[in-house]
Amino acid sequence: MSQWIELLGYAASSAVFATFSVSEMVSLRCLAIASNVLFMAYGFIEQLPPVFLLHAILLPTNVVRLIQLRRKSRMIFHGERWR
Repeated sequence: MSQWIELLGYAASSAVFATFSVSEMVSLRCLAIASNVLFMAYGFIEQLPPVFLLHAILLPTNVVRLIQLRRKSRMIFHGERWR
């Protein structure tokens, strides 16, 4: 079981590392959301409250920013003005 937990931690870390290699904001936010979910699972399983809480706070932030990006790109595509 501990091997799966360790792999979960490495997957979460890899997702964070991957965010530094993408140039598009939508991809970055999607990877950040994935890393938040993975780190929340890892922090919960390993009983690491600081890790869990940090990513629990960052998750809605990343989701909101992704929604804003998609809304902005949709408005630009349709020729509407962004406020």
